[in-house]
Amino acid sequence: MSEPINGNELLALFEALSNPHRLRIISILTSGRKYVSQLARAAELSRPLLYMHLKKLEKAKIVKTEMEVSDDGKALKYYTLIPFDFHITPDRIREAVKTLTIQKKEGKK
Repeated sequence: MSEPINGNELLALFEALSNPHRLRIISILTSGRKYVSQLARAAELSRPLLYMHLKKLEKAKIVKTEMEVSDDGKALKYYTLIPFDFHITPDRIREAVKTLTIQKKEGKK
């Protein structure tokens, strides 16, 4: 049986996967970890835009970051794909909704 997922985590996962740039980043990282400059070039994104997308992927626990120092003393920020295999069913959504902490905005139905 699949582990239960928190409703907020489920929303973060769906949000992370709902963007073509983030899907491209995931695809690139399937071949192994990349440092920011490599990833920006491969994804054809500016670094600020790349960081925005990586933040969403980190929040969804799809990628992780590691800092390393190169031989010449430069700090390199590497991103690695966290392996995942997620199965969504109506029952999993029903259970996840019970744990949502995000509130409805007042005045909206």
